[in-house]
Amino acid sequence: MRKSSIRRTCAALAAVTSLALAATACGGTTKEDVKNEGGAAAAAGKADPNAETKKGLTVGFLPKQVNNPYFTVADKGGEKALKELGSSYKEVGTSSGTDTAGQVSYVNTLTQQQVDAIAVSAQDPGALCTALKQAMKNDIKVVTYDSDTNPECRNAFISQASADDLGRTQVQLLAEQIGNKGEIAILSAAQTATNQNAWIEIMKDELKDPKYKDIKLVKVAYGDDDAQKSFQQTQGLLQEHPNLKGIISPTTVGIKAAAQYLSGSKYKGKVKLTGLGTPNDMRKYVKNGTVEAFELWDPAKLGELAARTAVALSSGQITGKEGETFKAGAMGEYTIGKDGVINLGKPTVFKADNIDQFNF
Repeated sequence: MRKSSIRRTCAALAAVTSLALAATACGGTTKEDVKNEGGAAAAAGKADPNAETKKGLTVGFLPKQVNNPYFTVADKGGEKALKELGSSYKEVGTSSGTDTAGQVSYVNTLTQQQVDAIAVSAQDPGALCTALKQAMKNDIKVVTYDSDTNPECRNAFISQASADDLGRTQVQLLAEQIGNKGEIAILSAAQTATNQNAWIEIMKDELKDPKYKDIKLVKVAYGDDDAQKSFQQTQGLLQEHPNLKGIISPTTVGIKAAAQYLSGSKYKGKVKLTGLGTPNDMRKYVKNGTVEAFELWDPAKLGELAARTAVALSSGQITGKEGETFKAGAMGEYTIGKDGVINLGKPTVFKADNIDQFNF
C-alpha cells in the first residue's frame, strides 16, 4: 500500500469516526507495517524493468556536507532530474563533513517523514548503518553516492568512476604529457586512504605496460590532504629527484597545492602535473600554463544518476542486484555491478579548451 493510499484510508476514517480515533489509527502507521500487510509481493523485491516510472515521489538528499560547492553542484543535478521525473527533492545535512551523529539524526528524520528514498553521501561507512537499515525496513530505498556505506546498508551505490578507470587514466594523461619517458612521482592523501591506495595500485599495474618502459615511478609521497603539507611534499619531491618529469596527485587538495608550488617555481611548465582536481581550484593553473590537463567526474551527473537510481528503485524497475539494468534518461542505460555498485562512467578530462564550461 502506498503512502497516498494510507492517507486516503485515514481521510475515510475521519469521515465516519472522530478525528482523534482516526489519528490513533493512522498516526503510528509506518512503511514497515504496510509492507508486512502487503504479503509476498512486497517482500519479494523482484525487479520489473518495464514497470512504469512513478511520479510524486519524495527523495531526500543527504550530502556529506551542505554548503560545500562540490555537493551543491551534485545535489542540484539530483534536483533537476527529480523535477524532470515529476518527483520532489529535498536536501538536509550537516555543515561539518565529519558530523556522523548529525547524519544519523537526519536519516532518522527522513525515515520519520516517510520519504520514498534517501540519497546519502556517507561520512563513515559503518556509522549510518543502523539508521539506514531501519529506513529500508520501512520500505525507503537507500542510494549512496560519492562516499559509500557498507554494502548491506543501502540498495545501490553510485560510484564516481571505477577505480580501474581512475587509476589508469591518470597514468595515461601524464604519460602523454611527458612523452612516455622520465621519472614520475605520486602525491597522495593519507597513507591509509582506501580509495587513494586502490588507485595507486592500479597506477602501478598500468605502468607495467611495455609502452611505459621508459617511465620510472621513483616515489609515492603523502600530503594527508593538508594543503601546507602537500605543498611541502611537492617541494621535497623536486629536491630529492631533480630529474623528475611529472607528478600525479589523485586528491583535490594535493593537486592544488602541487600546482601552487610549481606555478611559483623554476619547474613551472617543465614538470608536468595531473591527477584529480576541481575546475574552480585548477582553472588559474591551467590558464597560466602550470597544468595541461587533469580529471574528475562531473558531480552534477553524479547527483543526477543518484536521483534517477532512487526513482528506479522506488518504481520497482530495479532492486539493486548485480546484472540489473535501467535507463537513466539522457544519461543512457546503466548496469548494476557487484555489491550494488553503479559506475557513473569515465572521468571528465579538463583542459584549457573546456574548463570554463564547469563551475564547481
